[in-house]
Parts: sequence; structure tokens; C-alpha cells
Amino acid sequence: MTHIADTADVSPEAVIGAGSKIWHLAQVREQARLGRNCIVGRGAYVGTGVQIGDNSKIQNYALVYEPAVLGTGVFIGPAVVLTNDTYPRSVSPDGSLKSSHDWVPVGVTIEDGASIGARAVCVAPVTIGAWATIAAGAVVTKDVPSYALMAGVPARRLGWVGKAGHPLVPKDGLWVCPETGTTYEEYEGTLRPAEVEV
Repeated sequence: MTHIADTADVSPEAVIGAGSKIWHLAQVREQARLGRNCIVGRGAYVGTGVQIGDNSKIQNYALVYEPAVLGTGVFIGPAVVLTNDTYPRSVSPDGSLKSSHDWVPVGVTIEDGASIGARAVCVAPVTIGAWATIAAGAVVTKDVPSYALMAGVPARRLGWVGKAGHPLVPKDGLWVCPETGTTYEEYEGTLRPAEVEV
């Protein structure tokens, strides 16, 4: 059953999937589309036309600006910011206040299963690959490969993570998840599940 808190501001033009929950003081704008069983935490913002896949979580005070696209099972930590303006200015060169027609928004794309840690910033346009993990406080300025573990300012790859979110351990030329035992192999600068078991 869908739940929308009394103090949430949800546009009647937004599409909210079955079983989703939108908590106090959150704002979901026009044409935003949330899949099934999503959670939008207290004070979070979901911009106009943002697309969010099933089973995704937007934690408290996160800012998901349009035209962001989030896959299935994406985790957005508390106070994360997904930007949308490459060259931000309040005013035009002549000093006049800019309007929504004076710039072209660019988005952040986050693929299935990826997690963005608390207070991280993803500077659009960037794509975060499937099942990647962005550490708390990181600033992402370049595309992130699937299964990458990223940290720092600017963010850089420290290792690889599996679908369970645990850092992978190298073994016999492969990468192994210590939680599930699943094996992965490096391929063309990214990681993919291996066809062999270790």
C-alpha cells in the first residue's frame, strides 16, 4: 500500500508506484515517476521528470535534480546531491536573473543496484555503473564503471564491490565476494560476474 505523509508535497502529476512511501516534508515534482516499493525520506527532493526504478531508496534530505534517471534497487544516502547544471550562475552576463529557460539541465544516471553514500555529490553529467558504491562524502566528476568502489574528492576507484556491497578480494586472477562467494572478473576496465567458481 502506498503511503504519503501529510506534510509531503507530491504533485498530482507525479506517478507513484504501488507500495512506495514518501515521508514528511519530502517534495516530489511534476512528471516524476517512482517505481514500486520506493522510499523517499524526510525532506528529500525529487525533481520534475526524474525517473526512479522499483525498490529504490532516497534517504533524508537527498536532492535528486532533474533529469536524473535511477535504475532498480538504487540507494541514495542522506543529504546526497545529484546536480544538473554544468555552468551554474544565478544571473546572465548582463546581470539579469536567470530563468529556467536560460540553461539546459544535464542529468545523473545511476544504474541498477548502485549505492551513493551520505553527503556524496554527483556532478552531472555522469553515469554511475550498476552495483557501484560511492563512499560517503565523495565527489563524482567522471563516469563510474559497474562494481567500482569510489571514494575521495574527486572520487577515484579504490577497488571493486559485489552485489552484496562488500569489497571484493583478489583470488587466482579473479575477484571474490567474502559475503556470498560470488566470483567476478575484470573485463575492459570494468567488472563482470565470472563463469567459473573459485
